[in-house]
Amino acid sequence: MTSEFEYCTAFNSQESQRLGEILSQCFNGSPSDWPFYLEKIGVENFRLIRRREQVVGGLAILYVSQWFGSQLIPMAGIASVGVSPEHRGTGAAVELLTRTLKELYAKGVPLSALYAATQRPYRKVGYEQAGTCCHWELPIETIRLPSVPEIRTLPMQLITPDSLDVLQALHHQWALKNNGNLERNPTMWDLLVQPRPDEVRYIYLVGSQEQPEGYIIFTQQPESDGYNLKIQDWVALTPAAVRRLWIFVADHRSVANQVIWRGPALDPILLLLPEQSDRLRLLERWLLRVVDVPKALEKRGYPTGVEAQLHLDIRDDLLLENNGQFVLTVSGGRGEVTRGGKGELQLDVRALAPLYSGLFTPYQLQLTGQIVATDDALTVATQLFTGSEPWMPDKF
Repeated sequence: MTSEFEYCTAFNSQESQRLGEILSQCFNGSPSDWPFYLEKIGVENFRLIRRREQVVGGLAILYVSQWFGSQLIPMAGIASVGVSPEHRGTGAAVELLTRTLKELYAKGVPLSALYAATQRPYRKVGYEQAGTCCHWELPIETIRLPSVPEIRTLPMQLITPDSLDVLQALHHQWALKNNGNLERNPTMWDLLVQPRPDEVRYIYLVGSQEQPEGYIIFTQQPESDGYNLKIQDWVALTPAAVRRLWIFVADHRSVANQVIWRGPALDPILLLLPEQSDRLRLLERWLLRVVDVPKALEKRGYPTGVEAQLHLDIRDDLLLENNGQFVLTVSGGRGEVTRGGKGELQLDVRALAPLYSGLFTPYQLQLTGQIVATDDALTVATQLFTGSEPWMPDKF
């Protein structure tokens, strides 16, 4: 049967304009923002879906990498998935995602992640919850850390976006210890440090230029009686840097009201505060899709002290190459995948996502019927997929 949809990787200016109109309507944005977004993402990274020769939707692909088990795995971030309202319910979104995933598999991309406005179409093609992005806020006046001289001796200096290489190096050291964090591509860094002309972002380095220990990037959002300090990104590699950043934020209390930031669901920096005055404004769960099962399992890192074999039986109705039984052999923190085995842990490719990321334990996934496994397989899987809470501060 011939599909009524056509998947397109290249398009002309008229189709580009139509895609901008659709996405602006879908996300309640201004059409005037489309040229800026198109330029930043790059026209080559957009995909269209046509129906009867008419553009009905599209999406953007951000090629980045993501940390799991202190190893970097190539990942395709899917952004701005939109279908014109009059064409919803026709299967256009699922066809668009299906064709995109098949393209990613052909390119050898192991993982794909996205933020979902609704989960149903993404679950149909194998995405599942795999990590969090939490939006925190805190009254600045409640940050009452002892302002001892030793903390303030750690210098903080205003820097320009030209010092991007320093920020990238610090972020790299931070991200590799946090499952789910990204190794940002140049576009993401550009959007982070160089916003629109009508917005000012302040970038401060913690420590000396020769030995930096962290940084903070923030904006000041006006309020009727002052402003809120919104942190776009911050990194602290030492206990001294964590305390210095809290003191730096507290020093804005004479005019600023709230400090707002993104972090994990259990943010360890909150342990330093005298009271639980923080508030969780929003908890989002991003979705992950294992695009290439053997490649994703082999590229992930595992606990170095564990040597084990896990016999998997995976079902994938979309990417048939992922179907079947696999043996994951782990030694020295790295994994090797071969075909075959006993299939002692059975799961759909969707359930593989939260297992892979560590969002849920194998026992939790078994309890909800996501996996069927022997006791021995559950024990091995628990040993292999342990690690830090998977989270991501970046939105796309």
